[in-house]
Amino acid sequence: MKEFKTILFATDFSESSSHAFEYARDLAMKYQALLVIIHVINEPVDLRGFYVPHISFESLEEEIEQGARKMMERFCQKNLADYDRFNSFIVPGVPYDEIIKKADEVSADLIVMGTHGRSGLDHVLFGSTAEKVVRKSPVPVMTVRCPE
Repeated sequence: MKEFKTILFATDFSESSSHAFEYARDLAMKYQALLVIIHVINEPVDLRGFYVPHISFESLEEEIEQGARKMMERFCQKNLADYDRFNSFIVPGVPYDEIIKKADEVSADLIVMGTHGRSGLDHVLFGSTAEKVVRKSPVPVMTVRCPE
């Protein structure tokens, strides 16, 4: 069986991600692998050039990033108290693209992520980050669907 040295876990802090995290953490612990956790802040719509009262685009981006960092810190404290072989990253961009880039940067052997299991119109309108990662990643991807 393949030995995993580095496992990348992508999270959006949803219930689905939390469920998938159990798999990523357990695999990392079993193989004493480095667990790399990434959260991608989807690039907000650029409102510069439009009149939006009381909103500074730069401060909005800063607040979003600070909030994401706090969520990541709480997530790691809660879920990784007994495992210290991990790194976490908050990056802006297109989620599937940034996940694949980070996997390449850290030489990940596996990407683990949750899937919401959207179907029908939701799937057509919103697509699926997990599906795009599976289709485009040169690294094996394990998707975990949250139980109903």
